[in-house]
Amino acid sequence: MPIRVLLADDHALVRQALRRLLEQEGFQIAGEAADGLEAVRLAASTNPDVAVLDIGMPVLNGLDAARQLATTRTKCILLTRHDEVQYVTEALRAGVKGYVLKSQAATDLVQAIEQVERGGIYLCPNISRSVVEAYMTKDLSTDLLTARERQVLQMVGEGKSTKDVAKMLGISAKTAESHRARLMQKLDIHETASLVRYAIRRGLVQP
Repeated sequence: MPIRVLLADDHALVRQALRRLLEQEGFQIAGEAADGLEAVRLAASTNPDVAVLDIGMPVLNGLDAARQLATTRTKCILLTRHDEVQYVTEALRAGVKGYVLKSQAATDLVQAIEQVERGGIYLCPNISRSVVEAYMTKDLSTDLLTARERQVLQMVGEGKSTKDVAKMLGISAKTAESHRARLMQKLDIHETASLVRYAIRRGLVQP
């Protein structure tokens, strides 16, 4: 049976190009998503073998989508333009099994999917040894924020109001404001502009 792959990227042209590439190599596309939340929902209904996720997606970024999928049978690969240490280490901590740069997708993605499906871990060759060493020596203590707080942080970083956050997450405005206040307290950040900058540094929002 062919390996079933879920594609998640907020750019339709990227998804189309990836679909063509993977179908030519004999993979089956289980579904396509334009944001991380849709990817998680699609994974639950289609049960793909592998999910290829962009990091910088709206509503729920690729890293947090991978965190949610880490408890399922679906293995996650991040496809991104970022080769900085912080992104790679965050991905590995989130349970991601593959990390491929978009610039190398044509040559590396097929190999990554096959290796990850066999139970291995794949890092794009362009990811330097120093990145791997940084991960190995990094403090792996639990993130200060809960999954819901990270989601609220991303939405605030994207410029959404408390009312917008509440509507998108299906919670009350009071609950959304409570999440926002709690994450600001945990991070010792007291203004929205600083919160946005923090979200960008963490890779939750693209600059």
